[in-house]
Amino acid sequence: MNINIYYGGRGIIDDPTIYVINKMQEVLEELRVHVERYNLYDGKTNITTLPQTLKEADGIILATTVEWYGIGGYMQQFLDACWLYGDKETIAGIYMCPVVMSTTYGEREGKLSLAAAWEILGGLPCSGICGYIENTVTLEMNGQYGQIIEKKAENMYRTINQKIASFPASNKVMRQKVTIPKAINLTPQETEQLSEYVSDDTFVQRQKEDIQELTSMFRDMLDNSGTDNEQEYLEEFRKVFVPQPGFEARYVINIEEKKNPLWIAIGSGALECGYGETEKPDVEMQMNRAAMEDIVNGRMTFQRAFMSGIMKRMKGDFRILRTLDQMFPFEENNR
Repeated sequence: MNINIYYGGRGIIDDPTIYVINKMQEVLEELRVHVERYNLYDGKTNITTLPQTLKEADGIILATTVEWYGIGGYMQQFLDACWLYGDKETIAGIYMCPVVMSTTYGEREGKLSLAAAWEILGGLPCSGICGYIENTVTLEMNGQYGQIIEKKAENMYRTINQKIASFPASNKVMRQKVTIPKAINLTPQETEQLSEYVSDDTFVQRQKEDIQELTSMFRDMLDNSGTDNEQEYLEEFRKVFVPQPGFEARYVINIEEKKNPLWIAIGSGALECGYGETEKPDVEMQMNRAAMEDIVNGRMTFQRAFMSGIMKRMKGDFRILRTLDQMFPFEENNR
């Protein structure tokens, strides 16, 4: 029989959880159980690879200490790694005994958290240990506490050896109906390699740099392939233009996805428009490409875009902005 112990505390000398798992390990080894121990704080950069160590285990002990709130970051990281990279078929046959000792409040909640997490992963529960210990010396000197720990270790051995069944838990049902992760068709070998890559900070950093480089490259490609086309929208404005006698104004529209702003100049009943820098405008506005598409396709007006907040910024005289809809009646043109 193989049992792995995963300790999620900080490894301090007076941690009561260390005393408990040491005692349980002694009892299990006397019963000729092979016990492998993993201190998560020692291999914190390799936590994502630890689910691979579950393959040969018949049972495990998840042990942690509540020092201020909850089961702690190392144990949570390990459980996250089991969810993301662990072999769920393997986990389904593994019994888990939670051990949570507390130097503050919350040992029972911590024990329930570990049990619930393991059941959601698909594993099998064992009766665990939890308690509040203010001073580790008290734990060591009390013989009755020692007997409780020994009995729990023996019960875990019997449960695994006899493969004692348990009633179904609602956690497993909810996992099947709601929390099923997206399927990733990877072999066990590929999964193991992936978890190793995730734990390699150098590899992760290099991947981030590669992604940034690719993003920049594709952005440049899009700019060169027409996304920043400096003829876009100009024909639409010319087509629907309705001159307003005696009206003169200059507009600038900053479209977020374009490098240069779109400018519109109206004077003496004539229209000029283009992309680039221009003289000081009477009205300057900013919007994204989707909002501009809605306007030129008649689904939105400039005034409504401003009032609804779709137009993200507007500087200048609102009355001059309102005249823009009168000179460019896109809605009427698209009916």
